[in-house]
Amino acid sequence: MLREWVPALDWVPRYERRWLPRDVVAGLVLVTLLVPQGMAYAQLAGLPPITGLYTTVLCLLGYAVFGPSRVLVLGPDSSLGPMIAAVVVPIAGADGDPARAVALASMLGLLVGVTMVAAGALRLGFVADLLSRPTQIGYMNGLALTILVSQLPKLLGFSVDADGVVGEAFAVVRGILDGRTVLPALAVGAAAFVVIVGGQRLAPKAPTVLLGVLLGIGATVALDLGDRGVRLVGALPQGFPPLSLPAVSLSDVGLLVAGALGITLVSLADTISTASAYARRAGAQVRGNNEIVGIGAANVLSGLFQGFPVSTSGSRTAVAFAAGARTQLTGVVGAVAIVVLLVAAPGLLADLPQPVLGAVVLAASLSMADLPGLRRLWRQRPVEFWLAVTAFAGVALFGVLPGIAVAVGLSILNVFRRAWWPYQTVLGNVADLPGYHDVRSYPEAERLPGAVIFRFDAPLFFANARVFREQVERLAAAQPRPHWIIVAAEPVTDVDTTAADMLRELDRDLDAAGTRLVFAELKDPVRAKVERYGLADAIEAQHFFPTIKSAVRAYKEKHGVDWQPVTGATEPPDGQAPPGAGH
Repeated sequence: MLREWVPALDWVPRYERRWLPRDVVAGLVLVTLLVPQGMAYAQLAGLPPITGLYTTVLCLLGYAVFGPSRVLVLGPDSSLGPMIAAVVVPIAGADGDPARAVALASMLGLLVGVTMVAAGALRLGFVADLLSRPTQIGYMNGLALTILVSQLPKLLGFSVDADGVVGEAFAVVRGILDGRTVLPALAVGAAAFVVIVGGQRLAPKAPTVLLGVLLGIGATVALDLGDRGVRLVGALPQGFPPLSLPAVSLSDVGLLVAGALGITLVSLADTISTASAYARRAGAQVRGNNEIVGIGAANVLSGLFQGFPVSTSGSRTAVAFAAGARTQLTGVVGAVAIVVLLVAAPGLLADLPQPVLGAVVLAASLSMADLPGLRRLWRQRPVEFWLAVTAFAGVALFGVLPGIAVAVGLSILNVFRRAWWPYQTVLGNVADLPGYHDVRSYPEAERLPGAVIFRFDAPLFFANARVFREQVERLAAAQPRPHWIIVAAEPVTDVDTTAADMLRELDRDLDAAGTRLVFAELKDPVRAKVERYGLADAIEAQHFFPTIKSAVRAYKEKHGVDWQPVTGATEPPDGQAPPGAGH
C-alpha cells in the first residue's frame, strides 16, 4: 500500500546500473531548459527569477519520490505563470515587496499541493474532465495572447502600467509611439527569439533555449548592454533557502484559495493528458490519482522552500524522453546540477539580459497557441468552435482566473446542453440489415403501421423531461394516430423523479387518447428505479419488453400488421438537437 503512494520505494531498489548513463545524460541535457525557463516563468508569475530555480529543484526532488511516471518532468509552467501573477500581483501590488510576493506564491503552492494530494487520495482525478478539449483550446489560445502581450514590453526594453490584455496592448502601442523602445534590448531579445523559435523548427533536438541564453550573455559582455539601457538579471543569491512556512495575512486567504482551485484544475488536465501520451509511448499504464498525489507533493515541497505552483511540462518531458531518460533519477540529476550552480557559480547568469528571458516566454506562448485546432473545430463541429472562441474571449477580456471560470462553466453547460436536448429519432426496418435503424440515415426504411419506434439518446431527468414529453406527444398526434409508441430505451441511462412524474402523466394522457406508451431495452438498473417509483404499475408491466424485436413481435401479433414502405409514415421529430449537436 505504501509503495502505491511513494513510488520511490519501488523504483529505487529495482534500479539497474545500466540505466545510469542515460539518466545522467538526460538530466544534464534537461538543465539547459530548466534554468532559463525556470527563471523566465518566475518573472512571468511576477516573482524574482531565483524563485524559479528554487521551485525547479524542489518539485523535481518531490516528484522523484512521490511521482509514478518514470519520464514525466515537472517545473514552472508558462500556462500557470499568468494565473499565479493574477493572484499574487493584486495582493502584493505591481511594485510591491518582492518578499511578500514570494510568500504569497509559496502559500499558493502549498494550497495547490494540499488540494491535489487530497484529490488524489479521494480519487477525484476525474475533475480534470471539467475542461473539455474545445474549451482547453480556447483557454490556451487566450493564455498565449495574454503572455504575448505581457512580454512585449520586456522585449522592447520598457515597462507599462495597465490592466488586462486590451489595456496592456494599448499601453505597448503608446510606449512605442512615444519613443520608449530601447533598441539594444529589442535587438538582443529579437535575436534570441529567432534563435529559439527558428532552431526549434530547423533542429528540434538542439538546445535552442540554451543557445539563446548564451547569445544574450555573449552580447552583454561584448557590447556592454548593461550600459546601453538593457536590464540584466544580475547575480543570483548564493545558496538555498531554508525550510519555512510562508507567512500571509488571513485577509489574503480567500483569493489564494480561489486561485489554487483554478491552478489545480488546469494542472490536473495538463498532467493527465501529458502522462497519458507518454505512458502510451512507453507501453505503461497511467495511474491518474497517483500522478495527482505526486504533483501535489511536489507543490507542497516547493511551497516550503520559497517556490510557487508547478505542473507537468510537455516540452521538458519531451526533451528528457528524447535524451533517453529511463527513471525519475533524471529529475534528481537535473535538481542536483541546479543546486551546484546556485552554490558554486551564482554569478554565472548575472549578464543575462531580461529581454532574452522575455524571448524564452514568448517562444513558449507560441507553442501554447493552437490555431489549427480552432480550424479543425470549425470544420468538424461549429458549435464547439464557438465554445472555444468564447473561452478565448473570457481569458482575453476578463483575465486569467475569470477565464478559467468561463472555460469550466462552458464545458459544464455544453454537457448539460447535450443532455437537455439530445438527439432523437424514429427507427425503421431496413431490408437485409439486422436491427432497427435511424430513418434519417435510411430514408427507405420500412415503418410499422400504427406504431412508432422512438429513440431518445440521453438519460431522462428534470431538464429534458419536457422535451421528451413534447416529442412523444407530437408523434402521438400524427394522423392516423398510432396505437403504440415504442421507446427504444437503451440510451436512457437514468430516470429521475421529475422524469418519472412526467412519464406517469404522459402515459395517462396517451391512454385516454388511445395510444399506448411502451418501453423496450430498458437497462436493469433503470428498470429497478422505474419499479421503485411505481411506474411499472402505472404504465403496466406488459408494456415493458426486453428488446425492440420482442416489442415489435407483440405489436404485430396484436394488430395483424407487418412492415410497410415509408409512404405516409410518421416523420421523425424535428428540432431534436441544437445546431451542431450532431448525432
